[in-house]
Amino acid sequence: MSETKEQNWTVDAVLKLYELPFNDLLYQAQTIHRQYFPQSEMQLSTLLNIKDGGCPEDCHYCPQAARYHTGVTAKKLLDPETVRKNAEAAKAAGATRFCMGAAWRELKDRDVPAIANLIQEIKKLGMESCVTLGMLTDSQAEALKNAGLDYYNHNVDTSPEYYQEIITTRTYDDRLQTLNRVRNAGIHVCSGGIIGLGESRHDRAGMLVTLANLDPQPESVPINNLVPIPGTPLENRPPIDPFEFVRTVAIARIMIPKTRVRLSAGRTAMSDEMQALCFLAGANSIHYGQKLLITANPEAKKDRELLDRLGIKIEAIQETRQHCS
Repeated sequence: MSETKEQNWTVDAVLKLYELPFNDLLYQAQTIHRQYFPQSEMQLSTLLNIKDGGCPEDCHYCPQAARYHTGVTAKKLLDPETVRKNAEAAKAAGATRFCMGAAWRELKDRDVPAIANLIQEIKKLGMESCVTLGMLTDSQAEALKNAGLDYYNHNVDTSPEYYQEIITTRTYDDRLQTLNRVRNAGIHVCSGGIIGLGESRHDRAGMLVTLANLDPQPESVPINNLVPIPGTPLENRPPIDPFEFVRTVAIARIMIPKTRVRLSAGRTAMSDEMQALCFLAGANSIHYGQKLLITANPEAKKDRELLDRLGIKIEAIQETRQHCS
């Protein structure tokens, strides 16, 4: 269900939201959240790294970049049986969407049939499918759609102005063009960013403006809390203030009211209380399972215990399909 944006946001307008008293901001976000998601439910997505390492790009946060010494070695694409077993385990644990990531700069035509086969394996299980494979051509996006792909993830990462401080091997416009190709093919868009890269509040506002002003708006918006990986240029980046992170989640909910706002990387560094504040602010999806590509993630049991303590139900597969978000 693609939703057309309701207004054109400006950075100045977003900065005014950031300046609201914390409780007032959360009240506004929760009020909007309840309009579109009246039930206390959490959508669970599991992300599997289907192709490790060897990426030629220089994303300063990424341990899979070949140029950084992080201990990650390049491997071949996983076989369908291994992927299917992982998806079956994810479904049994409560995930409704299975996401697959490959450390590529862009999808090669020679790899399209193999990726299409993996998508079809996920669809046989009755789960929603998502992939993140780098840049796409129009024909590749059409092929993925024909294979049954539900979502394509391609994050903008940060603001247009700060982007070159984090990545120099592709442009911001390259990312937006890929999102346009995904949307034109009829695939749902999953796009978000990373908080804690060293960006300013102005940059966080700029990233949210980019996402909110897409037309239609993304159906999924992952908000990542930077995981500083030894060997990457950001290994010594200090953590962002937790309240600033929660504010960003709340503002994303206000600006993109009908989408799934997902807590993604960095949850192992968050206390239960910080996650609960994020849920109050409007986050209603999490990446669920032992790993996010190669970084640590809370254990499924711990996540289920937290959701149970908060009285948040896990959304079922059929309900997720109805929401299409």
